[in-house]
Amino acid sequence: MIIDLPSTTTSNVNKKLVELRESGGAVALGRVLTLVIVTSDGSEVEQAVQAANDASREHPCRVIVVASGARQAAPRLDAQIRIGGDAGASEVVVLRLYGPLADEGAGAVVPLLLPDAPVVAYWPGQAPEIPAKDPIGALSHRRITDAAAEPNPIAALHKRVKSYVAGDTDLAWTRLTSWRAMLSSAMDLPPHEAVTAATVRGAADSPSTDLLAAWLADCLNVEVLREDHPREGSGIYSAVLERPSGNIEIVRPDGKVGSLTQPGQPDRRIALQRREIRDCLSEELRRLDPDEIYEATLGGLHRISRAADRPEAETDAEQPAEQEGGEAGKGKKS
Repeated sequence: MIIDLPSTTTSNVNKKLVELRESGGAVALGRVLTLVIVTSDGSEVEQAVQAANDASREHPCRVIVVASGARQAAPRLDAQIRIGGDAGASEVVVLRLYGPLADEGAGAVVPLLLPDAPVVAYWPGQAPEIPAKDPIGALSHRRITDAAAEPNPIAALHKRVKSYVAGDTDLAWTRLTSWRAMLSSAMDLPPHEAVTAATVRGAADSPSTDLLAAWLADCLNVEVLREDHPREGSGIYSAVLERPSGNIEIVRPDGKVGSLTQPGQPDRRIALQRREIRDCLSEELRRLDPDEIYEATLGGLHRISRAADRPEAETDAEQPAEQEGGEAGKGKKS
C-alpha cells in the first residue's frame, strides 16, 4: 500500500503512521532500528528503497528516505508512506524536501525516529565530506557510505581515511567479505608458512581492490603491490600471496566465478559473485558497534605500493651497452 501526502508536515505523517498501524490491528511495533537513506536523485531513491526492503526481511526497520528537491522552489514537504508488500518487512517513509527545507533533512527526520531504537544513516550516492559531522550523521549510531558510487571512487576512499569516526563503514569494504574469507581459509591449510609478499590486481577505479590490498598489508605486515586491471568497473581481478613453497592465488576473470590455486591442493572453483547492495546492506545492519578491522584497514592504505609508482624493472639498457641483439626497453614489467 502506498499513501501520498502532498504539502504536509511531519506531524501529519506521524499521525498517519499510527492510524495505519491501528487499522491494521498491530498493537506493538516490531522494528529493531531506523534506517535513514539520504539522497537527491529520483532513480537513486527507488534503488535504495528496494535494497532497504530486501534487507528489512532480515532486519525489520523503519526506513526514512530524505530526498532533496529543487532549492529554488517554494518551501514544501511531500511525503509518501509505503507499507505491506510495497515495503518488505519494514515501513517506508519518503520525504521530499523543497526550497529552504532541502537543507533541513535532520529536522524532518527527528520526529519520525523510532523511540529507543538505534539509527543507521546510509548515503547510496555521494556522501558528505565528513559523515559524522553531517546533521543526519550526527544522529546515527552507524554511518554507511559507498565509495564505489562516488564520481571519483579512489579519491572518495582516501577521504574516508581522514574523516573516519567510530561507527563509519563503507560498502566497498563489505563487498570484500567473500575474498577475505577465502584468503583466510586458504592460509589455514598446510603448509603453514609466512607470507612474504602479496599482489592484488583490479580495476583502477575499484576502491575494494585498494581496501583488499590494505587489509593484507595490515594483517600480514608484508609489502603489497596494487596493480591495475585494464577493464574499468570490473572490480577485483586477482589476489596472490607469495610463500616459499608456492603461491596462494585467487583469480576471478568474469566477476562471478574464481579459481583458487595453492601448493599441495587441487585447483578449486569458488563462487565469487559480485555482491548486490541488498546483501552488503544486510550485513552492515547486523552490527551496530564500531568495525575495528575496517578502521585498521583504512590506516593501511598508505602502506600499499602501486606498480606505476615503482622504479622500472631492470632492462637491457642497464646492462653492458655492447650486447649483440640487445635492445633497450625490453623486459619491462607490465
